[in-house]
Amino acid sequence: MKQTALLIMILTIFSKIFGFVRDITLSYFYGASSLSDAYLISLTIPMAIFGFIGTGISTGYIPMYSKIEQEYGEKESNKYTNNLINIVLCICTLVVILVLSFTEPVVKLFASGFEGETLEAAINFTKVSIFGVYFTGLVYIFNGILQIKGNYIAPALIGFPLNLFIILSIFTSVKTNSMVLAIGSFVATASQLILLIPFAYKKGFRYKYVFDIRDKYIVNMAHIAMPVIISASVNQINLLIDRTIASRIAVGGISALNYASRLNGFILGIFVSSIVTAMYPNISRMAVKNNIDGFKATVSEAISGINLLVVPASVGAIIFAKQVIILLFGRGAFDIEAISMTSRALFFYSVGMIGFGLQEVLSRAFYSFQDSKTPMINATIAVVMNIVLNLILSKFMGIGGLALATSISAIFCTGLLFISFRKKLGPFGMKQIIISFVKILVASLIMGAIAKSLFNILLRRIGANLSLIVSIIVGALFYFVIVYFLGVEEMSSIINAVKRKFKIV
Repeated sequence: MKQTALLIMILTIFSKIFGFVRDITLSYFYGASSLSDAYLISLTIPMAIFGFIGTGISTGYIPMYSKIEQEYGEKESNKYTNNLINIVLCICTLVVILVLSFTEPVVKLFASGFEGETLEAAINFTKVSIFGVYFTGLVYIFNGILQIKGNYIAPALIGFPLNLFIILSIFTSVKTNSMVLAIGSFVATASQLILLIPFAYKKGFRYKYVFDIRDKYIVNMAHIAMPVIISASVNQINLLIDRTIASRIAVGGISALNYASRLNGFILGIFVSSIVTAMYPNISRMAVKNNIDGFKATVSEAISGINLLVVPASVGAIIFAKQVIILLFGRGAFDIEAISMTSRALFFYSVGMIGFGLQEVLSRAFYSFQDSKTPMINATIAVVMNIVLNLILSKFMGIGGLALATSISAIFCTGLLFISFRKKLGPFGMKQIIISFVKILVASLIMGAIAKSLFNILLRRIGANLSLIVSIIVGALFYFVIVYFLGVEEMSSIINAVKRKFKIV
């Protein structure tokens, strides 16, 4: 799993960097403005409306496919896949019809503060972007097919064409018409599916028309996915409230929240998604075979690996929030107010970064046992807390309050999942995980102090951006040295693997 996760991580890093080029391009030409708010809401709406169904597919499909293949073979599991594809296409059609019929109320639901030209632009963008749900829905399934077949490379590559077409559309829109933004996002979404289809074909998948909504496997998957869908629906309600409150706080508030969230997601995408993507098919097979010891060991390894990488990233983002935003976005139409709003949001999102990461691992552990009810209950409790905190903290802290509310609820949800996991499977090395976490936290705080001190020294000599880059690199080197000498097992394993690879004694 470690080698697969490392390969996925490398590809994800390049993909996420490309994604940042996209965000930087958008911020350069449109800043945190009413038009960027309208564009981002048009992307949020299809993601929010269909995202909960996609989440249910991605969590329910792999365990069910593994079970069918184990019991009845590949032919039956492919039949189940084709049936699911056709059902998803029907659901997508229903979503498109509903949104096209009630576009303005839907936009107002997501951004009640929109008026005039901003509202009109959001409506026009949404009427185009909503058609992307067809491709989004199928991407969830084809990603699952390839991961089951052991191809993790293709799913990790889909971000490249996506970001390329969006960047091209941003450049083109500046010289032509803003509607090119929406058309570009539609083409970009389609490009992801186009990339995946040949790889799935090579792995033996063949499309055949099958449509049976009462099929027992679809029904069983629906039972698995329904709690996930309910949980994701609650999360989408939280996202809706976030964006609506942000649209009322300030012009550009949605954009500022989005840029900070994207940066937070960049870090999580590199470290967490890579580990979870490699882990999930493995633990799903272990669950089917009732290999409990191997299951707990793999989950424990994933938790420790995420701690090793996410905790220092979180500390670094907290310390250098404003400097990072200036480095990445501080140019073009992205003015001082946009920098201030976005850096506040990033600071408070970073507080909960470890909560977001571990929540992903623990939720997938439950899904592997086809238990989606437990994560649903815990997530619902946490989201209710998030909504209440949103309403309270946003009054006193503005955009930063929305981000802090999200972080607090993520940490709270992770705590609930740890308790539930312990009750379900018994001891899984929690003592060792805590000891390792404390060592990692100490090393991260020392790293942060060193990096900040070095930044202040260099700032007088070489400028802010270069000082930041040098400080981060030096801080990271100190961190890995410290965790190694503190005896953090995960770091020792990495060092030993490198030594074996290069035959170093």
